[in-house]
Amino acid sequence: MPAKYVRVAAVTGATSGIGEATVRRFVDDGYGVIGNGRKASKLIELEKELGPSFQGVVGDATDNTVLEDIFAKAIVNFGKTIDIAIANAGRGLIGSVQDADLSQFEDLLKTNVIGALAFIQKAARIMVEDQQNSYPKSAADIIIIGSVVGRHVSPFSAVYGSSKFAVHSLTEALRREIGPKGVRVSLVEPGFVLTGFQAAAGYDDGIKQNVTEKFGPLLVAEDIANAIHYIVNQPPNVHVCDIVVRPTRMDYP
Repeated sequence: MPAKYVRVAAVTGATSGIGEATVRRFVDDGYGVIGNGRKASKLIELEKELGPSFQGVVGDATDNTVLEDIFAKAIVNFGKTIDIAIANAGRGLIGSVQDADLSQFEDLLKTNVIGALAFIQKAARIMVEDQQNSYPKSAADIIIIGSVVGRHVSPFSAVYGSSKFAVHSLTEALRREIGPKGVRVSLVEPGFVLTGFQAAAGYDDGIKQNVTEKFGPLLVAEDIANAIHYIVNQPPNVHVCDIVVRPTRMDYP
């Protein structure tokens, strides 16, 4: 297998937004990347554009068979296990505690919490074993995409925020568990990032316009990809545990 792949990353939610931007940033840096997403056509498009440095795995990141395929394909395609895992797949849901559409809440939890936990659990088991003989010569990173609304309660997205509060808790628990074993666990908390996420979460054009006028210029996906890239490129003994990235004019949340 090609020796040029110094590091190998797995990115869930890789077909759009922050996930796609991170895939592109890592491929540009010479990493081998396994990208997971539900849109087969988009993964095929990325494979053609990015070449052998990228391999797609189509399917739901909450499905254990899909997770197994993600980690197996790293070895098949790049000749080594994954040493960067980005838990990015997620969905939004606008609404307060009083008016959120609870018919969508179960899927929200499945995607944002259960799926993220399954992915980072599998990554942690592999990386802890690998780092027994590799740390501090090499780094291993698990990065979870949280949100500023997982840090500060926001009434307009309280139900979505509750899923991110849960993810933040799992991230810190995992950091305390495997940080001493040479695996870095980092939380990235974006503010308002202008992607397709808003439409899927139920934000209408009026809400986006109001946010843009109040906080703009807003972040774009590449801004978060750059923060992730910064984290993984620290020396193995340097652990950036938590980064909050907001538009400059965004005062809250």
